[in-house]
Amino acid sequence: MAKLTFMGGIHPYDGKDLSKDKPMKAVLPKGDLVYPLSQHIGAPAVPVVAKGDHVLTGQKIAEAQGFVSAPIYATVSGTVKAIEPHRVVTGDNVMSIVIEDDHLYEEAEFVPADLETLSREEIIGRVKEAGIVGMGGAGFPTHVKLSPKNPDSITDVIVNCAECEPYLTSDYRRMMEEPEKLIAGLKVMLKLFPNAKGTLAVEDNKPDAIALLKKLTKDETDISVAALHTKYPQGSERHLIYAVTGRAINSSMLPADAGCIVDNVDTVVAINQAVREGKPLMHRIVTVTGDAVANPQNFIVRIGTNYNELIEEAGGFVQEPAKIISGGPMMGFGIFDLNVPTTKTSSALLCLTHDDVADSQPSACINCGRCVEVCPGRVVPKLLADYAERHDLERFEACNGLECCECGCCSYVCPAKRPLTQAIKSARKMVLAEKKKKQQEAKK
Repeated sequence: MAKLTFMGGIHPYDGKDLSKDKPMKAVLPKGDLVYPLSQHIGAPAVPVVAKGDHVLTGQKIAEAQGFVSAPIYATVSGTVKAIEPHRVVTGDNVMSIVIEDDHLYEEAEFVPADLETLSREEIIGRVKEAGIVGMGGAGFPTHVKLSPKNPDSITDVIVNCAECEPYLTSDYRRMMEEPEKLIAGLKVMLKLFPNAKGTLAVEDNKPDAIALLKKLTKDETDISVAALHTKYPQGSERHLIYAVTGRAINSSMLPADAGCIVDNVDTVVAINQAVREGKPLMHRIVTVTGDAVANPQNFIVRIGTNYNELIEEAGGFVQEPAKIISGGPMMGFGIFDLNVPTTKTSSALLCLTHDDVADSQPSACINCGRCVEVCPGRVVPKLLADYAERHDLERFEACNGLECCECGCCSYVCPAKRPLTQAIKSARKMVLAEKKKKQQEAKK
């Protein structure tokens, strides 16, 4: 059988051997917990607590502000210490709620439900109320994704089990240790789309996960397991859709336009918990790894926990890291301070003893064409980077610059070590900002 894949892509060292065989380990926070009000795409949440209030684990502390937004919940019981700006992994100072943990973990009351008795509106309502967002890194509110204009046109619900980003193993551990929760979450999603089938899409470098999921779904007529060719960025939404269904989408389309809904493993598990158990999003799995970490692990983390505490839980550093990244090496954020909180989108903390990027000296392009060969967006990165550096946004857009998915493949293979992805990413932000500005002016 042909392997499911897409054109382009690369095969970087994956680093998964450092943590893939380490079972998930729950960690309890030691210090204060910090909850940034912007942990998602869309409007920041609005606090519904004040300094001095006592809160319970699972109590709402911030309300969604509009349709494209998401509420935030306390992950411990304790006292609201402050509502003030705090630094996050991107380096920004974001208004946040600070809770002093009383270490009692007293819980709010959760209301479970029978899936079979819930209507479509009630299921989406429970997902929205739980504050679930895309936990693969994008942070798009999940209830919005589950509310396409025409639900009957959705033919495929795809669970992104690829985990193609190097070093990350949190999804793999979830599949191996709690596959029933993943499958149950997919069944919840399928109840929303009567004409859809479900697919668990797993890269074939995880044969044990594929075998386990196939065993557990062998009697499910509307759920299948797809083995994907192991290649980065196989987990990119548009390339995953193409690999599984053969349908192509571009930057102006949504997955729903191709009849698809795609969600990450942790997101699907959170959907199951919210709908069946009535519990809001309070935990996520974070991979703490890299050759600078003494004991790489996959931790079940209460959102708001400080990154310093996770490093301590992993045994500290064997050597002072030259580079620390929140997320994976291809699409994560380089950070300069570990005194930041985990959020709904915190997938990994990668600590490396060597900074390959900082040690590289860019030189002139030699027109080798490697960036074009590996680009999954089928654009010409060298040309786009040239336009970006000259701030020629008109030509940048005319040459399909918005089709770049910012995966980093071009920068990875460039023999001249040019920061192609960074230049293109900056130009894309400027083009999109200008489009948004024009749209707002047109509404006036």
